[in-house]
Amino acid sequence: MKIPVEITYRDVEKTDYLDELINKKVAKLERYCNYMSSCRVVVEKIHDRPKSGSPYRVRLDITVPPGHELAASENPQEGVQYESLEAVIRDAFEAARRQLVELVQRQRDEVKTHTTEEIDSYSVPQI
Repeated sequence: MKIPVEITYRDVEKTDYLDELINKKVAKLERYCNYMSSCRVVVEKIHDRPKSGSPYRVRLDITVPPGHELAASENPQEGVQYESLEAVIRDAFEAARRQLVELVQRQRDEVKTHTTEEIDSYSVPQI
C-alpha cells in the first residue's frame, strides 16, 4: 500500500491489540488487492447503553487505482445484542473484502457473462 493505514478511534480506547487486529485484517485485504492506494479505518462507540444492537461502528474507506473509492461499514442494529468490538471489526472487513474481490474481478474482466444459450435454457416455458 502506498499510504500507511490510518486508524481513528472515537470514544474507544486505543490499544495495541486493536491496532494489531486491524493491521492483520488490512494485510489480508492486500492478498485480494495488492495495489490499494490507501485505507482509512474509523472505530467508534456510538452508544453507551443501546437498547439493541452494538454500541460500536466500524467504517473502512479504501482507495484503489485508477480512482475507485470503496466504503464498507458495520453498524449492528436490532437483533444483535451487544456484539463485541472484534466481531464488528471482522464483519466490516468481510464487507470490504467482498467489495474488493468484486472490483478486482471487474478490473480483470473476470466477471462471468451468460451466453444467449444459457439464458434461454433458464427461461420459463410458455403455456
